[in-house]
Amino acid sequence: MIKILKSSLMVLMFGGFFSQTAVAQDAGAALKTIADIVASLNHFPSDTDKAALAEIEANANLPQGVRNMANTVANISHAASAEGKDQMAAIQANTQAPDFAKALAGIIAGINHVPSDEAKATLAELFP
Repeated sequence: MIKILKSSLMVLMFGGFFSQTAVAQDAGAALKTIADIVASLNHFPSDTDKAALAEIEANANLPQGVRNMANTVANISHAASAEGKDQMAAIQANTQAPDFAKALAGIIAGINHVPSDEAKATLAELFP
């Protein structure tokens, strides 16, 4: 009986670990997709980019900040909207957000028609 309980407990512990790891991997992949789209942005995202961003935004398993980034980038028309800039500022001010997410949020908020060469270099370094 104790052996069964131990086995069940181990399965639950590892199952929880792997599901958290999967969410982290999904968030990392989503951020990489967003970063790649931002790096190639030319005034606004393409229809293909918008579809990828909509998929990220609709994924309820991703953190809200990642979904907000996807929404903000999807709605860029030469620059992020005031609402999008506010959402990016909230990510940058979030003490729990990782530095690479804060950097991406800052780049998104600062886009003016296209990302700067410096922004592209930063994205390439943070999201290889």
